[in-house]
Amino acid sequence: MRTSSNPHTSLGEGLGGLSGGSNSVIICVGRQLGSGGHDIARMLAMDFGAKYYDRELLNLAAKESGFSEKFFEQNDEKRGIFRSLFHMHASPVPDNNMYSNNFSQESLFKFQSDAIRKAAEEGSCVFVGRCADYVLREHKNLVSVFITAEMEFRIRQIMAKQQMEYAQAKKFIEQKEANRAAYYNYYTGKKWGSADNYDLCIDTSVLGLQATEKFIADFIRKRFSLAPKV
Repeated sequence: MRTSSNPHTSLGEGLGGLSGGSNSVIICVGRQLGSGGHDIARMLAMDFGAKYYDRELLNLAAKESGFSEKFFEQNDEKRGIFRSLFHMHASPVPDNNMYSNNFSQESLFKFQSDAIRKAAEEGSCVFVGRCADYVLREHKNLVSVFITAEMEFRIRQIMAKQQMEYAQAKKFIEQKEANRAAYYNYYTGKKWGSADNYDLCIDTSVLGLQATEKFIADFIRKRFSLAPKV
């Protein structure tokens, strides 16, 4: 576990809620495959009364861009996401779209980043992956968390969820995480999973998912001087 010593602007004492405006809290969750990061992110969203964004971001990005959600799904958290674009029958970007004159490999990331910023403006959110911690790095009430776990723990989780054999699950993790790391490293200029890039890194195989979520929630409340959950 690691905590950052860099202070953020406090949300203030006696805050009645976390919805909307400068009183919102933004939680960005990075995760190793099989670590339980998605489940913890959902629990945090419920804990703080925040909106949860994981694959939901793909729908928002599709609306922003004019492309189909299926296209975003096929290229989710992958570097080089526009290589197959001109081989697909996708709906064209409207002529008045601000990106139509600068159509590039980075455009899809930009559409998704716009969706992330727009969601963050509307109130408290929990974002899973997709470089949200980097996109929202200037947000004063941001907490970035990285969820990890021992490889054996993660393999067993994937075996159960994906109905895979041990070797297959291990290979699945390695391939998926290679893509995830390449995506994050390429667009942020940082190293995915490196403790220096997050406010808190924690191993779920030590405490379990529920206790890990409680630890993270307590950390966030103390960081922003929020009242303990009743």
